[in-house]
Amino acid sequence: MNISILGAGAMGSLFGGRLAESGQQVTLLDINEAHLEAIRSQGLRLQTDSGDRRVPGLSVCRPEQATGQPDLLLVFTKTQHTEQALRSVATHIGQHTLVLSLQNGLGNAEALCRHLAKEQVMIGMTTWPGDMAGPGHVHSHGEGVVRTFSVDGVERPAHAEVAAVLDAAGLQCALDPNIWTTIWEKVAFNAALNSLCAATGCTVGQLDARPEGPALVRAVVLEVLAVAQAQGIAVDAPRCLGSVSHAIAHHRAHKPSMLQDVLAGRPTEIGAINGEVVARAREVGVAVPHTETLLGLLRLIEARAAAGADE
Repeated sequence: MNISILGAGAMGSLFGGRLAESGQQVTLLDINEAHLEAIRSQGLRLQTDSGDRRVPGLSVCRPEQATGQPDLLLVFTKTQHTEQALRSVATHIGQHTLVLSLQNGLGNAEALCRHLAKEQVMIGMTTWPGDMAGPGHVHSHGEGVVRTFSVDGVERPAHAEVAAVLDAAGLQCALDPNIWTTIWEKVAFNAALNSLCAATGCTVGQLDARPEGPALVRAVVLEVLAVAQAQGIAVDAPRCLGSVSHAIAHHRAHKPSMLQDVLAGRPTEIGAINGEVVARAREVGVAVPHTETLLGLLRLIEARAAAGADE
């Protein structure tokens, strides 16, 4: 399968590397020139539980330089960059191209559907951890899964092919007709772990250093799930809490993307995660005080970083 990956940070590079290793034709599209040049000259270095190796044969370029029209475009850009990124690859997306968003947060499906026919759009989520260790260098330790389905709820043969390709790369992918349940449970997961790690500087495993950590995680998860339930989405609190506990126990050294952004002084995805939850909570009249407090803290951290960049 001819696959392009839009947004080749930690997760995009991890998926691109795994797919290339499994025999797919992969092009990484990103604007980080140092990262692209490192992959061009030395291949992508992947450190996973199965070893430390370099993945040769990956094509890399800036989005606006992409040629041809792939069978699948995987979208891993930050949510706030989705619209601009899609515009930059407009000529790269053919009528036959399926576009799959595995981005964090809410609002991605709507953004894709503003640019594409619904029949081309797939949505999903992944629990694979990934960290940038430097240009051309990604590490990922621990297990994960991928769940995906069509945005319009109609299953087509091409969707099963996409899932099979991702699964053959060892990414444990399956089609999930209840994808909105899965996405909201991942939003709850991220609203708790990503924002708490970003606000405190803790890795995922360090959140259990004090009893207050798991208690805060649980409070945020339950608030987000209450919003989902108020919108008629059937979420499973024990399953979601179990996923969070598993991450704290087994992804201990992982620095979530939101923490990586804070450490680098970049804007975070807090608006697409906690921000979207707070906005929708207000619409349905559900109180989310812990989620809203973390949103405020991250907004302050972003403002501090922006002010420092202007000085």
